[in-house]
Amino acid sequence: MPEAVQEQLRDERECEGLLNCLLGLNELDRGVFRLLAESSEPLTVDHVAKFIGKERTTAYRSVKRLEEAGVAVQEQESCPKGGYHHVYRVTDPDEIADEFQRMLNRWYAETGQLIQEFRDTYGESQASEIGR
Repeated sequence: MPEAVQEQLRDERECEGLLNCLLGLNELDRGVFRLLAESSEPLTVDHVAKFIGKERTTAYRSVKRLEEAGVAVQEQESCPKGGYHHVYRVTDPDEIADEFQRMLNRWYAETGQLIQEFRDTYGESQASEIGR
């Protein structure tokens, strides 16, 4: 259940909290995001699984959630002996931050409209009707 905004404003914040707050990513996903962000090169799902100490399928689901959220991308790399495999890296942090800003701006505008609707519904005109 989401926290009330009032409670969120009282809590100490950290930048990785945005991944939870804005995208709904869980603790494992945030850890995989950190791993990909700190890696000097893209990682395979097998590498991710090894680093996080989880099974390959768990690592794959987490990487896919990051990809679906737009904060990780899949790339195809050729293997030296032929064939290819997929690797994952974090999306450009500036692109992620820009999307966070767009989400916040949309939320702010929509919430402003709801506040105005609240004012229109329960404001002075409503109060004067109650007094009749």
